[in-house]
Amino acid sequence: MQVLKENTLSIKKEFITELKGKDVYKVLLQNGEFKVLITNLGCSIISLEAPDKSGHTKNVVAGFTNIKDYLVNRDYLGCIVGRYANRIAGGKFTLDGKQFQLPVNNDGNHLHGGIEGFNKKIWDITRVAESEDYVTVTFSYLSKDGEEGYPGNLQVTASYSLNKNNQLIIEYAARTSRATPLNLTNHSYFNLTGFDDPLIHDHLLQVNASYYTQKNERNVPTGSVLPLADTPLDFRSLKKIGTDIDKFPRDFGYDHNFVIENAALAKTVFAAKLYEPSSGRVLKVYTSQPGIQVYTANYWDSTIKGLQGKPYQKHGAVALETQAFPDSPNHASFPNSILYPGEQHVSKTIYEFGTE
Repeated sequence: MQVLKENTLSIKKEFITELKGKDVYKVLLQNGEFKVLITNLGCSIISLEAPDKSGHTKNVVAGFTNIKDYLVNRDYLGCIVGRYANRIAGGKFTLDGKQFQLPVNNDGNHLHGGIEGFNKKIWDITRVAESEDYVTVTFSYLSKDGEEGYPGNLQVTASYSLNKNNQLIIEYAARTSRATPLNLTNHSYFNLTGFDDPLIHDHLLQVNASYYTQKNERNVPTGSVLPLADTPLDFRSLKKIGTDIDKFPRDFGYDHNFVIENAALAKTVFAAKLYEPSSGRVLKVYTSQPGIQVYTANYWDSTIKGLQGKPYQKHGAVALETQAFPDSPNHASFPNSILYPGEQHVSKTIYEFGTE
């Protein structure tokens, strides 16, 4: 994969407005023509401009034109979700002998942190740094004990760094005063044509997984981990997303958690590759997390017109959400997602852009 390199790394912080009594900023990370615009409202990636194989740059992520829309953000465009990304069945879990009830906001389940999760919080900007090799901005948020029903005061940081290889690196860290479930991810949606093609059916996807977590009709895991071979979920080699997208009528497309190969053996492993042939743009995803949710914007309905000036249609982009397994607090066989006092949660995801 070719990475179109430039010599100039820069970072710029700019005040936008005040919302909910806090200052909202946008921060631009730049490597030549490659640009990532982020806001401290939900730590949301507003735009990501990447060159194609001819050097022409397009914004390849879904984002709003009005910053206030991130306070609603029904589809979680570009933001960090938490405390627990994905679903917890019935909003219930038992921890240290006590049952907790979280708010339910998706078909009777708790989804992406609840009614007002991390995506709607205005985070503090605690560090802006520039060096020869990278530029980085660090966001911080204190989630207080009882927020959205979760136990413990949870101090979270999320750092976004851009290096000269057009790698956007997101690093999460957290500590808690009481044992709590924790599952942090970024929920950006990608269309590598820059939405010139309103659908991602012709994008090719590869996922480094041979198994997935089976789910029931309520969209939560059954506890079984099943092989992908000979199923429409098999993306072990590059396959057009549109090939089997209609095989899941209940979901209206892909919305599945894949079990990343060798995730437990290394700090960061290859998770997925997204390739769009007409532009030549390639996105590779690496992560320290055990799972990745592939979600194909199944409920977009053209009511949102994004930064590209075009309505966001059903199957208009794909989210590649690196994560703990859904509903892990209720499945002892799944990788642990409970953070205890005295421990530090650390995880990393890398989005690497280039062309082929």
